[in-house]
Amino acid sequence: MSIFSIYTGLIYNDFFSKSVNIFGSHWHVKNLTFEASNKTPLHLEASMMLDPKDITQYSGTAYPFGVDPVWQSASNKIGFLNTYKMKISLIFGVLHMTFGVMMSLWNKLAKRQYANILLEFLPQIIFLLGIFGYLVTMIFIKWILYGANLAEPYSEHCAPNLLITFINMMLQKKAEVDLKMAGCHVKDGLNYEIDMYPGQQGLQQFLVLLGVLMIPIMLFGKPAFIMYRRRQHTSRYGTLRDELLEPGETGGQPGGQENFGEIMITQGIHTIEYVLGSVSHTASYLRLWALSLAHAQLSEVLWTMVMRISFTAFSGYGGALAIYVIFSFWAVLTIAILCLMEGLSAFLHTLRLHWVEFQSKFYEGAGVIFVPFQFKQCLEDAAEDDKEVMKTISS
Repeated sequence: MSIFSIYTGLIYNDFFSKSVNIFGSHWHVKNLTFEASNKTPLHLEASMMLDPKDITQYSGTAYPFGVDPVWQSASNKIGFLNTYKMKISLIFGVLHMTFGVMMSLWNKLAKRQYANILLEFLPQIIFLLGIFGYLVTMIFIKWILYGANLAEPYSEHCAPNLLITFINMMLQKKAEVDLKMAGCHVKDGLNYEIDMYPGQQGLQQFLVLLGVLMIPIMLFGKPAFIMYRRRQHTSRYGTLRDELLEPGETGGQPGGQENFGEIMITQGIHTIEYVLGSVSHTASYLRLWALSLAHAQLSEVLWTMVMRISFTAFSGYGGALAIYVIFSFWAVLTIAILCLMEGLSAFLHTLRLHWVEFQSKFYEGAGVIFVPFQFKQCLEDAAEDDKEVMKTISS
């Protein structure tokens, strides 16, 4: 947790709500002294808003690593970082769940359940990547194609809203065109206000149709295969062998017909849980976004409402003493709230994401029940074995 806290702090360039000037800034703003060779803190007016479209402010080049430190002092930083953190959370979430589905493939290969690879794994991974993996792909496409400092039709106000695009994709609804954005409409036969690349509408319809087709395969594929396999072996051997039973089943009547309904119900529960869970689980990763925003705001409040008092309210020798006293108060609050309370909150939410969103993709919990080793139980079992041996000898 400590290593990744440092990593995310470098990505967001946030050190107790202050920026670290490592690579300088790619911005040139009035009342701002911040060059690559100048490692002094930022001096930016509180009402200053950064405008990427202003070529006198922004150089137009990407920052080498993380967020440009100038954003920490800008008044519109929340609007800039908000969408960035939200999209990052979705990207991590889809990657995490995809890795969980890949772990189920490993389980099926280890158990030699090759039919389940075709009937469960492939439909699940196609459904997840075809819909939510496509959403992540659109995020990267939008990041690459559009920019505030680019001309139409690649300007920021021409970029389509990904949430609206995704909703229209799922509902198979045609997006409405804003006539005020006439410059974004058509270029080379493509409506850039709605589509980000040629053939987008056709691909989206295909992916939704493909995802819908995966649902009946997940629902009926495995039960139908089990029924087919049992009937073949029953007709060949006259009985149902134990290796053909699912975990927890009994043989019952020939062909296992009495348990097929239970298998169908279980598979239906798993299918509904996976399909609906893919939506709720993806949205659940937005808790990472909420935690990041809450942490940043708490850090800024502690700095502006506590630590800054010692720099502005006192001067002279009294200011030095005030810094000493207020710093101790600020440090205690920082450790208690940011490090302990926020660290515990981050641990709790991360544990939940691993246990529910990640492990539900592959964990079955159908193994052997753990029984702790006890000498008393060993002696009792040995005594029972001796009694059985004596009965056999005496008979």
